[in-house]
Amino acid sequence: MTEPTDQPDQPEQPAPPEDQAPADAAPAASPESSPEPSTASERLRRALFRPSPKQVVAGVLLAALGFAAVTQVRLTGTDDTYSGLRQQDLIDLLDGLNGTRQRTEGEITRLEGVAEGLRDDSTKRQTALEQADAEVDQLNILAGLVPVTGPGIRLTITEDDGRVELASLLDTIEELRTVRAEAIAINGKVRVIAQTSFTETDGGFLVDGERIEAPYVIDVIGEPGVLSGAIDFALGPKKQLEDDGARVQVRELRTVDIEVVARRDEPRYAVPDEGQ
Repeated sequence: MTEPTDQPDQPEQPAPPEDQAPADAAPAASPESSPEPSTASERLRRALFRPSPKQVVAGVLLAALGFAAVTQVRLTGTDDTYSGLRQQDLIDLLDGLNGTRQRTEGEITRLEGVAEGLRDDSTKRQTALEQADAEVDQLNILAGLVPVTGPGIRLTITEDDGRVELASLLDTIEELRTVRAEAIAINGKVRVIAQTSFTETDGGFLVDGERIEAPYVIDVIGEPGVLSGAIDFALGPKKQLEDDGARVQVRELRTVDIEVVARRDEPRYAVPDEGQ
């Protein structure tokens, strides 16, 4: 049996470096060196999916041109809205527009008249309310239901040599009312109104049931010069009171305050009617 002959060990060849390709390896193909497509379909596919810069610019210009064309068509269609109408149609259209304008102007005029009437009614209503309030205030003053203040006179009657007669006191009050005295009060205790009653009593008078005694101080609101003239004229109230033995002093004042009010009697039998 023949034994294998021992062959000497061959030295191992060193491995080529990683960055060095084998000498017999074929060079890698580059994109630039790839062969051009040979068919028209391949060239079209490449143009669609990988367009060149020139093709991109050409596409943008075509899109802008198309947008401009569409816009021009729309504007032309808008401007030519009435271009297809006949002359008579245009005349009828203008007549219709004029009629609409005239009706609108008439409606505006009517509404302005209504608004003016409402303003007039509101003004009249406000004026009527103000007049009513003023009349209520005047009636309250004349009825003696509210305190009042204003220019006037203060008449002081002092009994020196005799007693003041009831007729002399009543004549004095009536003269003051004649010259439009707006408010009268005696001794700050009694408000004199149209229904005030006077009764002579021992040592004085009963005015609406309130006892007053001399000296009698009568506060009057009105025109001071006119009120004092109604007391001082010849054979007037001052002369009559002096004949009774009294001394009379009249002072004109810029402000007279009357705080006392008339007593208001509540009705016992009368009630407002249902229609009021």
